[in-house]
Amino acid sequence: MLISLTDRAETELRALLAKRQATPGTGLRLGVRKGGCAGWEYVMEVAEPKPGDQSAGPDGLLIVAADSIDRLSGCQVDYSDDLSDAGFKISNPNAVRSCGCGTSFEPADASAASDANS
Repeated sequence: MLISLTDRAETELRALLAKRQATPGTGLRLGVRKGGCAGWEYVMEVAEPKPGDQSAGPDGLLIVAADSIDRLSGCQVDYSDDLSDAGFKISNPNAVRSCGCGTSFEPADASAASDANS
């Protein structure tokens, strides 16, 4: 599977979608973009899929942006209700380094390219 969703994250996501009265096909759309303190940052929004996106998780609750599939493949989405840091969290096996707050990462392929040029 492209991306997995923990039971807790699924429960929270279904509650969020119900609260927003989301239309069928709407889910948690995940992507990455250049930025953040580690090179790439995660982007999450409640949205419908765009052309080329892939659905994942039970009932297609997760939507992976077409341009982010390679960097998010194999990830797991969890939910944390910590007092100071509540929300959906991504565990990314493609990251060699993550920032302290967990919102950005350095992908393994960037590390390999840097090593090759050294």
